[in-house]
Amino acid sequence: MAARLGQGHCLNTGVVSTINKSTQQQNQMSNRPRVGLLGASGETGSSILNGLIEDAGFDIVAFVRPQSIFKPANLRIEQKGVQVRVLDLKAPENTVVAALEDIEILISAIGPREQLSQIPLVIAAKKAGIKRFVPCAFAPVLPVGVHRSRDEKEEVFNLIKRLHIPYTIIDVGWWYQFTLPRLTSGKIDYALTVPLQGIPGDGNVQTALTDVRDVGKYVSRAIRDERTLNTMVFAYGETWTLNGIYDVLERLSGEKVSREYTTAAQYEQQIAEADINLNRDPQDVDARSQKVLAQYYLSWGIRGENTPEFARYLGYLDGKKLYPDVKLHTFEGYIHELLIGKGKGVYKS
Repeated sequence: MAARLGQGHCLNTGVVSTINKSTQQQNQMSNRPRVGLLGASGETGSSILNGLIEDAGFDIVAFVRPQSIFKPANLRIEQKGVQVRVLDLKAPENTVVAALEDIEILISAIGPREQLSQIPLVIAAKKAGIKRFVPCAFAPVLPVGVHRSRDEKEEVFNLIKRLHIPYTIIDVGWWYQFTLPRLTSGKIDYALTVPLQGIPGDGNVQTALTDVRDVGKYVSRAIRDERTLNTMVFAYGETWTLNGIYDVLERLSGEKVSREYTTAAQYEQQIAEADINLNRDPQDVDARSQKVLAQYYLSWGIRGENTPEFARYLGYLDGKKLYPDVKLHTFEGYIHELLIGKGKGVYKS
């Protein structure tokens, strides 16, 4: 059975309807690759969806959970001309495979606490003959063994490789939207979901930053590029130190910003405290967030691992060199948007 949504489109529960078979035949005639996207209503997924739509070179399927069929966000996705299809990763394997059978390129922008739920998706992707799988990465550059979330992602990456599925892994650095502290005036509070609480280390370590709105621009280019097949891509906007960020924020806002520096030992203590709470309750969201952020700040703010140089060391291709013509938002431009009240926060819902 197919659940209907909006203007006569279908949300498939695994079996492709007659309407969608007709659509498939039209798509085959257009020679446009069909891309399946998980997480299209999330922050990263929305950027990817917009990038695919702006590219205009793909037929797009947005996969949604059965319980999310009629959420307003998915209605808005369908109104953009995107097919919305149910995909239940907990369904029997043959049902998941059937939902993927006409997909050539599969992109996962699944939620940060759901990385291991991609495992049945990987197995189904192999059986469905997916030609390129872009698993959920979209984060700062990190080596294995230093970050909880990254290690879960690497488990998924390794399964993809064990099954010999063609893949592209795309990391994007740290978001502009997570990189600013509060101003004393509170002028930009409306857009600061997670204000920067302190400067890691001495504030002089370079880190690569990307506006979340630019992620999709890179993804749409990378998934049609043979050079990126079976490799990793580092797609970023600009590199900054935190002292440099505070300097420009003070200059553009006309306000003095208090600088409080956090040592590696303090972050290690935060991680240890979070582990105690997680051992008591593995579902403790606050403890997990505390650990994840402390591990990120140690990595990119003190050890300097989120840089183009370290990415090259780990074997990434450099997105700026691959696609020098991609027009990206500048960090100063983003700050200016915030100061005039036209910025947008992330995870506000």
